[in-house]
Amino acid sequence: MCGFVGFTNQIDNANQVIENMMNAIRHRGPDAGGKYVDAEIALGHRRLSIIDVSEQGNQPLYSQDGNLVLVFNGEIYNFKEIRAELEQQGYQFRTQTDSEVLIYSYAAYGTKMLEKLRGMFAFVIWDKKHKRLFGARDFFGIKPLYYAKMGDTLLFGSEIKAFLQHPAFVKELNTAALEEYLTFQYSAMDETFFRNVYKLQPAHYFIYENQKLEIKRYWDVHFRPDEKPDLKQWVQEISKVFHESVQAHKIADVEVGSFLSSGVDSSYVAAIADVDKTFTVGFGKDEKYNEIGWAKNFSKAIGKKNYSKVIEPEEYWGELKHIQYQMDEPLADPAAIALYFVCGLAAKQLKVVLSGEGADEIFGGYNVYSEPNATAYDKLPRGLKRSIGMAAEKLPAKRGVNFFVRKGKDLEERFIGNAYMFTPEERKNLLKIRTDAPDPTKLTAHYYKRVADQDEVTKMQYLDLHMWMAGDILLKADKMSMAHSLELRVPFLDKEVMKLAERIPAKYRVTRKEVTDEHTPYITKYAMRLAAKQDTPQETAKTAAKKKLGFPVPIRVWLKEDKYYTIVKNRFESDAGKKFFHTEQLIQLLNDHKDGKADNSRKIWTVFMFLTWYAVYFENESYAFAS
Repeated sequence: MCGFVGFTNQIDNANQVIENMMNAIRHRGPDAGGKYVDAEIALGHRRLSIIDVSEQGNQPLYSQDGNLVLVFNGEIYNFKEIRAELEQQGYQFRTQTDSEVLIYSYAAYGTKMLEKLRGMFAFVIWDKKHKRLFGARDFFGIKPLYYAKMGDTLLFGSEIKAFLQHPAFVKELNTAALEEYLTFQYSAMDETFFRNVYKLQPAHYFIYENQKLEIKRYWDVHFRPDEKPDLKQWVQEISKVFHESVQAHKIADVEVGSFLSSGVDSSYVAAIADVDKTFTVGFGKDEKYNEIGWAKNFSKAIGKKNYSKVIEPEEYWGELKHIQYQMDEPLADPAAIALYFVCGLAAKQLKVVLSGEGADEIFGGYNVYSEPNATAYDKLPRGLKRSIGMAAEKLPAKRGVNFFVRKGKDLEERFIGNAYMFTPEERKNLLKIRTDAPDPTKLTAHYYKRVADQDEVTKMQYLDLHMWMAGDILLKADKMSMAHSLELRVPFLDKEVMKLAERIPAKYRVTRKEVTDEHTPYITKYAMRLAAKQDTPQETAKTAAKKKLGFPVPIRVWLKEDKYYTIVKNRFESDAGKKFFHTEQLIQLLNDHKDGKADNSRKIWTVFMFLTWYAVYFENESYAFAS
């Protein structure tokens, strides 16, 4: 696991600039640094040594003839098989790294090399002879890759903060990204919060040649349900494939550990990974926010040592600016901060940790996936439901009314992912500025179009796989782990696991309670939970039946306390708060929450995190560690 930066060379002091950019991402690779600079390009790399920890694995890495230059972030889990194939073709290797496999795979197969890879990756290869730059991002978007065209200069790298070190970079806020963020809680557009800086989307590659940038998709998810196998067969197949994936994800020349919560995903990973150490964090003593006791009992049952930490409120709030700096773009997911602390806990013990991200999107785990056809009301004619919904929209919003409003809309109109903070009307009223941000459904429409013939559960999964998972789940996984120089691996997000999940019928992903037995009182992630249950110690198997909680953080409680209420209120009333928002509306949201009139915690947090991020990147507030 590493980080890289680069730019097409148009400047005289390229050596110093690339050094400055590398230093900005030193946390991604404190073990070694290297650079390559010529008249055409500058490449920089920071290394966290995981496979072939000798100096032979340092980057940039070169082909034997010196023509190809590689910088790479990630892991290729099937590199030994690909290497053997390439050696049969006559390619000679100088190192034991997975990185070198990428160089000769490109030499042998060109862009088709991506079809052979199994792993998480972002990389660029500079072809000196053809003056061509080739870059790619992995299938799910586990590892980040950003790019920016500033005049005649192309900047690219693992983190945006490195771009700020280049003299050609123009720092300007993308206000359209802000407006969309207020709805999604994460940066949902291709263009980031920095104008003219873009994310290379998952499963895409680019070729930059003669100052022209070409971007193409090379892989996609294709749900094709196979009704022939019965539930028992699917459960056995999941167990087999996931066991194999976990073993592949353990390949390393250093120790590997595992995160552990009380949820089925991380428990399943920890139960079969056979690592020595698990890591858990929580808040206070309330079991609603603290899973440490459960995690210690589970770890004891599987014969492993659990390391835990109770996060104090002062610690959580004290690191917010530093965390938003590490994130590059604002993210309003409160779990990101908790993840930051568990990564810090694990990094004191080892360099690599396994985690359970991706299981919900792949196997159908979110509670919202059980919504389609969940009630008798869903069986009413579409026209009647729409009429009732339109009438309900004219009434004051509350729980019962909201039900009819939602049911009156088609899935494509009502579901944009797991978070829906401010409606388009609410965000327009809240913002003092005006932007050209499109309606949220414009961003989701092309994903829905690709699965127009699928059932509603599959449509929701497909959308979350492409937007929510990459924009929120994997963003925080990468940035929070790398902030502590920790490699985070996600065995659910594997090509072979996805290949299997694509074939599982929707009824075995999300099912109805009436078709389950008394020992399996759940309806989401149905087949996967059964697989986890058979692979989990008997005394802890009830984990498979637990309702999904996410990563519980007591934000709604803290915002009612004077200390934290005041912190947020001061930020809302800051110059930036007044510049972008109608401050009186922000204060009303905050007061109504404090007085118990409404739970506005997520909306408040969404705005607060943007203003915190903005203070760091545009107002130069210190983001130093609180301690």
